[in-house]
Amino acid sequence: MPWLELQLTIDAAAQPRAESALEELGALSVTLMDADMDTADEAAIFEPGVGEMPLWKSLTLLALFEADADRNHLMRALHDALPELPAGRASFREVEDRDWERVWMDRFQPMRFGRRLWIYPWNVEPPENHVPDTAIVRLDPGLAFGTGTHPTTALCLEWLDSLELAGTTLIDYGCGSGVLAIAALKLGAARAIGIDNDPQALTASRDNAERNTVGERLALSTPSGLPSSARCDALVANILSGPLHELASRFADLCRPGAHLALSGILAGQETELLERYAACGFRSLSCARRDDWIRISGVRGAAV
Repeated sequence: MPWLELQLTIDAAAQPRAESALEELGALSVTLMDADMDTADEAAIFEPGVGEMPLWKSLTLLALFEADADRNHLMRALHDALPELPAGRASFREVEDRDWERVWMDRFQPMRFGRRLWIYPWNVEPPENHVPDTAIVRLDPGLAFGTGTHPTTALCLEWLDSLELAGTTLIDYGCGSGVLAIAALKLGAARAIGIDNDPQALTASRDNAERNTVGERLALSTPSGLPSSARCDALVANILSGPLHELASRFADLCRPGAHLALSGILAGQETELLERYAACGFRSLSCARRDDWIRISGVRGAAV
């Protein structure tokens, strides 16, 4: 079955009105993209900082409608909602129906990290002859914010596989799909705490944890909702360098002496300042690992001052 796609280019300030108008017109989905993504001076936004929602100066909205939607009616309604909309900023095209989940799954295949850890799509059965101590995490592609395909996630998963986690408590700060917290639980951690400012991420983490039968050992929280008594034996944060810098003292408070730390979401060249910042906050044995243009910093919390 074909669909009708409306492409609309607007200034960022008009985004809330445009998105609201499209939803009222019956849009089945609305996707936001950087309108200047092909220009050489594009400002890359990889992930929002804590409490932030990224918006580019100019946005392209892709709205999907039923194929028989009235194009003239859609345009009149949009101009009523956005009288400043210049001519030529909106266009239509027909798109063929596709099995989008299957297309995604074709790219998401079982992946191994380190010696023991595997990430599997939920609907792919692991072979029965897996090595006994293999840890398998299975993710729902409909809810996966992080699957291990990005270098930063891969670096964190390999770090987790290198640890002795039996009986420990781990904090996954910026948990997204919950893949890192779930992996830690599968690798032997007794308890994990997933922290994220996005309610949808917490929902995804809960769903994936239950699918992996570790839901009872995973606590989920927003940053402000985390109990003041929370402490961990290992902490992983795959966010961005800016929030990592701001959160250094907070992480030092959350980590018990001797706790292991891994930070990622760091572009090559950003690690020097972070190494200095975390050393000043009491972390020792700091080192870097690199994959493509991305860096992981790992270390150990020293004795509390």
